[in-house]
Order: sequence, then C-alpha cells, then structure tokens
Amino acid sequence: MDFSLQRVGFSDIPGWQNDDPAAVVRALARCHRHVVSVKPHKTGALGVSSDDLGLAFEAASTVVDALAPEGARDFFETHFVPFLVRPSMGGRGLVTAFYEPEVEVRAEPDAQFRYPFYRRPADLVDLDDSNRPSGMDPYFAFGRLRDGAIDEYPDRSAIEQGYLRGKGLEIAYAKSIVDVFFAHVQGAARLLFPGGRVTRVTYAAKTGHYFSGIGKLLIDRGEIDPKTVSMQSIRQWLAENSDRVAEVLWHNRSFIFFREAAVDDPVLGPVAAAKVALEPGRSLAVDRAIHTFGVPFFISSETLVHIDDAKPFQRLMLALDTGSAIVGPARGDIFTGSGDEAGRLAGSVRNAADFFIFIPKAAAARYGDG
Repeated sequence: MDFSLQRVGFSDIPGWQNDDPAAVVRALARCHRHVVSVKPHKTGALGVSSDDLGLAFEAASTVVDALAPEGARDFFETHFVPFLVRPSMGGRGLVTAFYEPEVEVRAEPDAQFRYPFYRRPADLVDLDDSNRPSGMDPYFAFGRLRDGAIDEYPDRSAIEQGYLRGKGLEIAYAKSIVDVFFAHVQGAARLLFPGGRVTRVTYAAKTGHYFSGIGKLLIDRGEIDPKTVSMQSIRQWLAENSDRVAEVLWHNRSFIFFREAAVDDPVLGPVAAAKVALEPGRSLAVDRAIHTFGVPFFISSETLVHIDDAKPFQRLMLALDTGSAIVGPARGDIFTGSGDEAGRLAGSVRNAADFFIFIPKAAAARYGDG
C-alpha cells in the first residue's frame, strides 16, 4: 500500500476534546442494522472488516439516551485506537464536499419544466472482466447491450439530444438543465413537487464514461479564476453564458441514472453506497478500494473554516459513501446536508487535511502498537 499508519493518542488529535461525535454513534447503529439484517460491507485493502467493527456496532446499538459530547468521546476512546494516515509521497490529505440539492420539479413536462431525471434504461448492463468486450477501456463498469453485443453506452450529449426520449424512463422534470447536471454531480437530489410533496432520487447507475469536471474546463479556458472557483461561481458563469451551457455540460460525458426513494427522515441525507442514510456534517465519502464503510475518520483542516463559524474543521466522520473522484488513502468528501445552504457550504471546499483513522481495538495490533 502507498501509505502508512502512525499510532497516536487521542490527545494528539487537534480538536478532539472539543468535538461532539454523538451523531457518529447514531450512524454506527444504522450501520449495525444493515450489517446484521442485510450483509457486511466489503472489506477494503487496508483490511478493517465489518467483523472488526462488530463490538463498536453492537455498543452503538445499545445506546438509548442521547449522549453528551464527553460521553460520545468516551465511546470512541473505549472502542477505537486512532492512527494518522501518512501518504507515502508525503504531504497531507485532501477534502472536498458534496450535498443533496433540492430541485423544484413537475411530474409531467410543460413549457418551463422540460429537463428530465431518468431511471436506469433496460439496455444498460453491468460490465466486469467476464463480459467486457476486448479493447474496451477497463474503467467502464457499464455498457449497452444491443442485438446481443455490448458496446459503449451513448454519452451525455447523445442522451440530452434525445437518445432516451419516448422510452418512459422520466421520473420528473426540472426547469433547468443545470439543476439536473448538478444533481448528477452530487449523485442525489430531493424533488419538490407542487403541493408540498417531497421525494428523493438517488444514484442507480451511469453510462460508464469518465467524469470530467466542468470547473477545470472553465479554468483551463480562462473563463473562471482558479483562486475563486466554486460551485457558485460555475453556476454564475453558466447563467451568464446560456448559449454555451450545452457545450460545456457535454464536456462531462458521464451521465447518471436515478432511482426513486422516500424521504423518511427529513433531517438525514440519502441512502448512499453504504446502504444507510447519510448523517449531515458527519458522513464521509472515501476510497472504497482502500477503506471499509463504517470506519470512523477524524478530519482536521486548519484552512477549512467556513463550515464551523470561522473555526478550523475538526470533526469525527463516518465512512458511508464513495465516488469516482475519491481516490487515495487520505482523500475524503464531506456530506454537508440537503438544500441551498448545504450547497453553499459544500461548493468551495477543497482543502488540505490530516486524516486520523479509528481502528477497532481488537484489530489495532495488526497495524502497530494496538
């Protein structure tokens, strides 16, 4: 592995004594219910398994009363050993952020609301080494089955120009293609229907193409200052250059398909890759090839200050999601919540950070002085 772990004490973690990780205990209990009732999470290359997390899962599920901050910290000090993640190339980790947009929609299209969210099409198939055509980029995890043969699925440009029209796959219609695009980037959205009905769409599949960030494209073209780039500045540029929107969005060939889901608890985020609801401000997307869902991480970034009232971001998080851009042992994506304010918080996060992984005490000896 291209990183090492250095055991540290809880007193060595910046901000630990001021954190309130009670919400992470609640999220651990949700992980426990999934692991027991459905199946364990896939073990990442680091080797921390759902079995290793079992005692902490069970203990979290027995917590009945709300924990005070000190009690929540005691919980983690009782069940875990912290290690600093040290990338072999030196330097620190990197955090970005994501959120769940809220999008006003209609069930049927009209002159204003005409940009659809699509369900997964029937001709989209999962690919692996057993069925991927010879010569196709191994990155592709999806393809198109047509006349008994598999090829590359049509990309964003083809779909937005009508490839799926008439197939009955539309979930709902938004009035802005940009709103739909950013729901694709985030992988989920709350849909706001007339009369107050709220539902949710979450990731179901994608075309398989590489993700290409339009922010980088606009920076490379000199359209946006790299020092001030954010989701908000990208949206502003798109609003001011409506005649160029399609060409810019089509630069990102990757296209996301959704499935519908209920909003059972408006406080929580969508059910993500770990198959449990995201805890706003306390959920982290990680590299699934390395890390296992349900593992806690303490993130410390002295430059990320706009989320916590001008204070350095120093919080315990739980690994509950992943993403194609989240690659590496000290790389994370913070879930800030749902709605416009969560989007404002998430939109400009790109900060160096230290990652402290909490390994269950029973497994810690495998990684040093346990």
